[in-house]
Amino acid sequence: MNECIPSSLPLHLSSIFQCSREPPPLSILCPVCDTEVELPQGGIKELTTDHMAVNEVLLESLQSGGPGLACDLCLDGEAVKHCYDCKTNLCLFCCQAHRRQKKTASHMAVELQDLKGYSRIGKPILCPSHPSEELRLFCELCDCPVCRDCVVGKHRQHPYDFTSYVIHKHGDSLRDLLKSTQLHVGTLEGALSQIEGVGSTIRGRMEAVAAEIRMFSDGYIRAIEMHRNQLLTQLEELKAQKENLLHLQKVQLEQLLLDMRSGVEFTERLLTTGSDLEILITKGVVTSRLRKLNEADYNVHPGVDEKIKFSPQEKAGLCQGYEVFGALLNKAVDPTKCILQGEDRCRACRNQLAGFTLLCKDMAGKQMEKGGEHIRVTIVHKDRKDWLPTMRDNNDGTYHVSYTPKELGKYTVCIFVKGQQVQDSPFTVIVKNKFRKHWGMFHCCTFCSSGGQKAARCACGGTMPGGYQGCGHGHKGHPGCPHWSCCGRVIENSECSGVAPGNTLQRSLLRTVAL
Repeated sequence: MNECIPSSLPLHLSSIFQCSREPPPLSILCPVCDTEVELPQGGIKELTTDHMAVNEVLLESLQSGGPGLACDLCLDGEAVKHCYDCKTNLCLFCCQAHRRQKKTASHMAVELQDLKGYSRIGKPILCPSHPSEELRLFCELCDCPVCRDCVVGKHRQHPYDFTSYVIHKHGDSLRDLLKSTQLHVGTLEGALSQIEGVGSTIRGRMEAVAAEIRMFSDGYIRAIEMHRNQLLTQLEELKAQKENLLHLQKVQLEQLLLDMRSGVEFTERLLTTGSDLEILITKGVVTSRLRKLNEADYNVHPGVDEKIKFSPQEKAGLCQGYEVFGALLNKAVDPTKCILQGEDRCRACRNQLAGFTLLCKDMAGKQMEKGGEHIRVTIVHKDRKDWLPTMRDNNDGTYHVSYTPKELGKYTVCIFVKGQQVQDSPFTVIVKNKFRKHWGMFHCCTFCSSGGQKAARCACGGTMPGGYQGCGHGHKGHPGCPHWSCCGRVIENSECSGVAPGNTLQRSLLRTVAL
């Protein structure tokens, strides 16, 4: 029956087969939905037949008035009549023989021309394993239609029932899956409508920026006009880039919507015009296809970053010897402007947590206001031992990197943003057994911690007016946060870098101590 189906009919080639190791399974592409389908061991002949399409071919052949249909019995003569009981097309000779046989003498045969207005003249669906038997039963264990000979042979002792009894259960499951798919179709249609609105917004914004650029550039001489043209070129390139991204989203959603519509139309037609047996035969293919479509990942809220601004005060360098101003600002991280923060990024203690902070900036040197950048950090020991650090995105343009070194010695740390190393990368971290402890105190300022002593000093170098030699809140040299009085470092669990109390050079300084 597969030979009767033209390639243009909407038959979806989609089924699941077990892959054997040798040889690898062959596959073909469905001409309608472009889905790759693995062929069964028996080849194309074992694919599911679209009996609805076969019926449509027969009806179309009758209505077109083209070459006649072949007789289903002798395959040589031209069919002129159709037997309602056998559901076969007969030539004149076979029709006479049909009447002479006792078994078929009472069958009702009508002229094929009288069937042009009918919706179905399909043939009986016969068992592929037993061509003389019609498929009237359904094996629940194997989930496929069978004939009477099958249930006493290959499907012996399998639970089975008549197709008319099991169609309700399987038909309802297909209807539920169809409803779910229809919901996705509506969502996709709404997403495509949003894309049109976003595209209009982007085009309007681009035109507004172009107008600003032209107004800014009209008052200048040829160098400024050249600079204006360069800015417009950059804007057009940016516009093309963003519209291409939006177009890609649109194409992807349109293709998915087309596939879903095709699947929905085929399933609706199957459930409304297909027979019980046709639904059960095609159920596996349709179910697999609809499930794959329902699991497809798509974005129902498409959009493009609109943070494109024109800054007339931004220095743009020299143009034909003249300093020009005005630049397009497209907020994007610049790896060469990113910096590292943290006093302990150059030293660490074995088996203790250490870390540093990466501050991401854009091309203008301003801090990024959001995270999500692609950051890669490598920490390699001098003996080529790699350590995997832990990175936390603070979602404000900063990223904290922490690690716990297990070996003593030197480590080389490299930080990459978008595949490019940042400032001060790579750098060396020296890991010691333990830190030199602080001998001072971790306080807010000398004035508070010393009880207001004028001679009390702090290693941060801060001073107060009125003869005070130490630091105070908000005054010169004060770091603005708690710090160590012995060395001025602002990290509480850091190593002391100040001079020990026994050093005679520092005895004249009254260091802050705990009261």
